[in-house]
Amino acid sequence: MEKRKLRSQAWFGGQDRDGFTHRSWMRNQGFPGDVFDGRPVIGICNTWSELTPCNAHFRELAQRVKNGVWEAGGLPLEFPVTSLGESNMRPTAMLFRNLASMDVEESIRANPIDGVVLMCGCDKTTPSLVMGAASCDVPAIVISGGPMLNGRYRGEVIGSGTAVWRFTDAMRAGKISKQEFMDAESCLSRSPGHCMTMGTASTMACMVEALGLSLPGNAAIPAVDSRRSELAHETGRRIVAMVHEDLRISKILTRKAFQNAIRANAAIGGSTNAVIHLLAFAGRVGVPLTLDDWDRYGRDVRTIVDLQPSGRFLMEEFYYAGGLPAVLSKLAQHGQLDEDALTVNGHTIGENVKDAPNWNTEVIRDYERPLVESGGIAVLRGNLCPDGAVLKPSAASPNLMRHRGRAVVFENIEHYKARIDDPNLAVDETSILVLKNCGPRGYPGMAEVGNMGLPPKLLERGITDMVRISDARMSGTAYGTVVLHVSPEAALGGPLALVEEGDWIELDVEARRLHLDVDEAELARRQAKWIAPEPAFKSGYQSLYVKHVLQADRGADFDFLVGCRGHEIPRESH
Repeated sequence: MEKRKLRSQAWFGGQDRDGFTHRSWMRNQGFPGDVFDGRPVIGICNTWSELTPCNAHFRELAQRVKNGVWEAGGLPLEFPVTSLGESNMRPTAMLFRNLASMDVEESIRANPIDGVVLMCGCDKTTPSLVMGAASCDVPAIVISGGPMLNGRYRGEVIGSGTAVWRFTDAMRAGKISKQEFMDAESCLSRSPGHCMTMGTASTMACMVEALGLSLPGNAAIPAVDSRRSELAHETGRRIVAMVHEDLRISKILTRKAFQNAIRANAAIGGSTNAVIHLLAFAGRVGVPLTLDDWDRYGRDVRTIVDLQPSGRFLMEEFYYAGGLPAVLSKLAQHGQLDEDALTVNGHTIGENVKDAPNWNTEVIRDYERPLVESGGIAVLRGNLCPDGAVLKPSAASPNLMRHRGRAVVFENIEHYKARIDDPNLAVDETSILVLKNCGPRGYPGMAEVGNMGLPPKLLERGITDMVRISDARMSGTAYGTVVLHVSPEAALGGPLALVEEGDWIELDVEARRLHLDVDEAELARRQAKWIAPEPAFKSGYQSLYVKHVLQADRGADFDFLVGCRGHEIPRESH
């Protein structure tokens, strides 16, 4: 077989001034000259940051990847990119997802990189790295950081995010003291790693595995388990082979792969945030994928993973039970997996999961005994969301899946916070909480505020769920009958902007319908009076974001980033 010309040789392969300069500068780090002799240069895209607790262990993990790259005959070169820490970044890490993807894309394109290992962990680091690499279309493979160990509090197993929402409501209802609430703080995050619930980080780790972008088993291995380091080593070996095979990301991210990921998301009870991220992935590689595809391919899939927030267990138990390969194997057995989809190890997804065992049928249930009969993401339509909205059935209350109630309206998140604790608020359990101006442009960044906490006076009565509607997102660790991603958003003058206090709203999840019971003439009158909110920033990055971000039903990417720009080598520097 003829040896393939490597991209990096445009930098390191010449016997001229430019080749001399590139090699000479790199050798100040102690590299011997023969490492530039034509071996694949592997970029290790590291999102390590002490401000991103989920990814704080990535220095050691990166070294494991490097060991594998060296062993396979490659040259590993680690580089940093913007690290998006969901727990610390304000107003929301989602505001910076597209920015980080630009950082990744241009870092890969501008440098002598033949293939890239994407080190992902916290929520937005996974989509931003995949989006950036997809726009370059180089060989790429994901190694996730892995989930934390289970939280433990007073003999109870507690999950990140999910327990926080539960304890917060209990404190607001007077069921636990503030001190009891604070005592749980040190018990929740006991080790390196991301959320150990089936939140967005765990979901996106499952999505990259279902898409074929990682080695089998990547999604669930705990961050501190030695097998995570072993997988990182194997990932380093594999990316070198992928470069020789020219196994680029566009060969993995096919329509078949996206269909598999949608079905996998339904089976695991995955986060609603996966909808936005996968739509953005598809946009970067030019694969036709729509919001309705989420309903088309996920609706008839049963949720069989019994994990918080939908169920009982956490990611440790999921891994010990068999992890995602066991789930994909069950989907394949029931004709709900396209087994021919190619993966980064060079095998098909069907080959990878054919004999995957399930060691615990309580955690990964038999298909005939699901957690939810019809899982997935319900895509709603109606005059309140003409371009769509989403709801996660596995996290919702069955008695609220068909509901009619009067709207209690909050114009923005500050308005919500000012009103929700008021004992005189005209609200009961039949009401529908409506939150506006928290979408991609309205917040800006589409923060995770859609799972609005309930009024204390209802919590005190034992009410634990209500229908909630917004153009925002919610954390994948959250739960409840929450309608999210309403499109078009209120800040664009979508129908959500026209809802007024006391309006009747009808939700029918089975019929996939969300209807504002106000006649068209009245809506036209309200539309004529509507005034767009002033943007918070008129210059800088946030101004760029507001001007160019697409709506949720199109993945909330920037309009100018959609599509693959390839890895054409930039012109020489002079």
